[in-house]
Amino acid sequence: MSDSINHNSDISGKKICCIGSGNMGMALMKGAVSIAGPACVGFTDIDKTKAQSTAAAIGGSVYGSNTEAAAAADFLFLAVKPQVLDSVLNEIIPVIKEKLKSGNPPLLVSMAAGWSIEKIQSCLGVKAPVARIMPNTPALISRGIIALALSPEVSPDSGQNLEKILKPSGQIVRLEEKYFDAVTGLSGSGPAYVYMFIEALADGGVQAGLPRDKALQLAAATVAGSAAMVAETGRHPGELKDAVASPGGTTIAGIAALEKGCFRGTVMGAVEAAWRRAVELG
Repeated sequence: MSDSINHNSDISGKKICCIGSGNMGMALMKGAVSIAGPACVGFTDIDKTKAQSTAAAIGGSVYGSNTEAAAAADFLFLAVKPQVLDSVLNEIIPVIKEKLKSGNPPLLVSMAAGWSIEKIQSCLGVKAPVARIMPNTPALISRGIIALALSPEVSPDSGQNLEKILKPSGQIVRLEEKYFDAVTGLSGSGPAYVYMFIEALADGGVQAGLPRDKALQLAAATVAGSAAMVAETGRHPGELKDAVASPGGTTIAGIAALEKGCFRGTVMGAVEAAWRRAVELG
């Protein structure tokens, strides 16, 4: 987990509500609990049983409806699928407009692929403060990476407080919103590609005679260690690859096999396909 953060006066007492209680919503709210305390964190979901189970797992509460959550929230996370975000926004429009008039609107935090800040504000019919994030599933174990963009209506204090809420779930990267569809294709969808690679590495080890459990352990540790080498040394992946590939050795033979299968081009194609789908969803 990221360095622990003590309850700060600018976070304590703030209500952090999450519409949607799936894995990503739970991951981010688990981090929120560590910052603001369980009494300040709550869920709502069309599946009431799921919301109750998720809330119980982290010590949070459950709201009776999306409008109730919006009315209570200082930070309102929209952790729903892109296809249903419009219906959720339409439901909470009256509450958002009323709170905007009174000068205390919640910061809306959307993680819906393809939904721009402008599109969210257009759906609401008001220039509410909106943050757009793109987390990934390693946030479940506090090892995620979260892209973040803020609308001009978000105050510096609110932006900083949002970063404090997100920090326990992983690294935060502030980016211009125009890059978010590409982020979706790379880091948002990327864990699935990496899991497939780990599975394929393990399958190769089994084919070569290793027991399944040991092959999977070796594959996962190899990927984790290699990623840490890139992140911690700052060296280019190609340079690190060359350091492993001795002339006429086993590694270069394996690399040749990967290249015959268009390995790099296939991975690039996967990111591009996910990026194009994110554009379509918008």
